[in-house]
Amino acid sequence: MSNFLRIALIQAPLHWHDPQRNREYFEQKIKDHPGVDLFILPEMFTTGFTMTPEQIAEELSGTTVQWMSNLAVECDCAITGSIVVKENNNFYNRLLFIDQTKKISQYDKSHLFTLAGEQKAYTPGSEKLIVEYKGWKICPLICYDLRFPVFIRNDKSYDLLIFVANWPTARIDAWNILLKARAVENMAYVAGVNRIGTDYNAHHYSGDSQVVDELGKVITLANSDETVEIVKLDKEKLNQSRKKFGFLNDMDSFKVV
Repeated sequence: MSNFLRIALIQAPLHWHDPQRNREYFEQKIKDHPGVDLFILPEMFTTGFTMTPEQIAEELSGTTVQWMSNLAVECDCAITGSIVVKENNNFYNRLLFIDQTKKISQYDKSHLFTLAGEQKAYTPGSEKLIVEYKGWKICPLICYDLRFPVFIRNDKSYDLLIFVANWPTARIDAWNILLKARAVENMAYVAGVNRIGTDYNAHHYSGDSQVVDELGKVITLANSDETVEIVKLDKEKLNQSRKKFGFLNDMDSFKVV
């Protein structure tokens, strides 16, 4: 348990449908930055945001999960990001959170991006995940989930929200606004990790990976370059803000039906 959590946001271009090349890229970045507690990778970090999962999907017993597990042990850290997973003849945009004990936590993207037809290729999840790691409660989510505050609502006392994304430049203003909004309304740290570059479908991504504190202050903001942004989060500061303002105590009570 620690009052501090060192997180690293890896903002990167992604090689289309080339898991091996992407794994090699991220492995080098992780090994180049010792002392980090948690590395955060983009959405579909092994493939890019693909609507043809049948060409590239892995099983949980596959290469990427083994790679993440072994690298987490070797580098004494946790690693999170989403990949394309096949399970029971369904495809999932699945976030994996794997720590140095090889414990695997997983979350299937709940809000599928209908504008791109994601709902035609993937099966949605229904439950958000809370990971307890080094005394921190972490809620990791995926890209389009960012637009849905009721689902994200901090009724589980999480300390850190994570969004892994392939969020295009055309809508980057919404990304910047919504990350701040989710931080303020949930009185939590928010880390958003977006990719950069241009994908196979000619969609451009400008990055803007960032960390925002519980009061909406941007702690770090990347531009459109390849970068590893490292931030030390302070849980005592977070708790003091929550105690001082008490905003979470005044939440409305309701059920979603």
